[in-house]
Amino acid sequence: MTQTILVTGAAGLLGRAVCDRLRQDGQRVIATDLVASPSGSRAVLLADLTDIHRLHAITADGPLNGIVHCGAFSGPMVGIDNPYRLVSVNVMGTVNLLELARIRKCRRIVCCSSTSAYGPTPRAPVVPGPVPEDVALAPSSVYGATKAALEPLVAGYARQHGVDGVALRLSWIYGPGRTTDCVIRTMLTDALHGRITRLAWGQDFHRQFLHVDDAARALVLALQAPPLPRRVYTITGERYLTLGDLAGIVRDLLPGADIALEAGPDPLDDDQAQFDTAAAQRDLGFMPAISLEDGIRGYAEWLDARRDGAFA
Repeated sequence: MTQTILVTGAAGLLGRAVCDRLRQDGQRVIATDLVASPSGSRAVLLADLTDIHRLHAITADGPLNGIVHCGAFSGPMVGIDNPYRLVSVNVMGTVNLLELARIRKCRRIVCCSSTSAYGPTPRAPVVPGPVPEDVALAPSSVYGATKAALEPLVAGYARQHGVDGVALRLSWIYGPGRTTDCVIRTMLTDALHGRITRLAWGQDFHRQFLHVDDAARALVLALQAPPLPRRVYTITGERYLTLGDLAGIVRDLLPGADIALEAGPDPLDDDQAQFDTAAAQRDLGFMPAISLEDGIRGYAEWLDARRDGAFA
């Protein structure tokens, strides 16, 4: 049965992928972002998340069955110089969508949280094995704090107002379409243009990447799942590797890549242990489908096609 789904952040990397997946499933999508793009059935409507009246206006024509909330400041490196706006969009924007879901009686709202909500994570023996969702959160950035804040709001609306909401803590997203700051993109574009990559950190720093198509699939699975026993799930690409390991993958793919990293953490990221994704596997049926090697290859091909050269 065709349903009407509101997708915020639809002009962005993840929002576009979610819209494409929903349309492929035969759903009607109301796509919104700060940038409008009139293009027939794939039009993106202008809407600021802090303008609740606009959100009601663009969804007033017919039923609203669900919301996938991808619209927000999208990482700890974004919005550093304007924390007030960051909080307004990421927190109050989420509240506005929860209100919309409450008033319109949506079946479910799915919100993008982030592994930045964890902050630096405890390691063994404090927490043996992978880090579960229920560990105490200690975000180290305003961005991470906004993501940590939206999760109890989702739970509160569920308990007090019956709004069926779920938040997915997504790890670092990469892949075709990402043009913003990303260490994978930096390594690939430097190699494709014959430039060297030098970072004063990262050789021994772990990170967990997630391909954009896997992230979009997880969000749609969460939207379509039967009643869920949890309000928060962690979603990663399963690989736990250092940026030095990542550089090795890029060198294998592009033998001319000249990459050198020094030891130490990313100054804008948290030191995090591997995350436990068993709950998402069990309740959502989610496992990443795209290996890091295949994902990086596809991203390299996408980037190379946009510099008018043949991929080698």
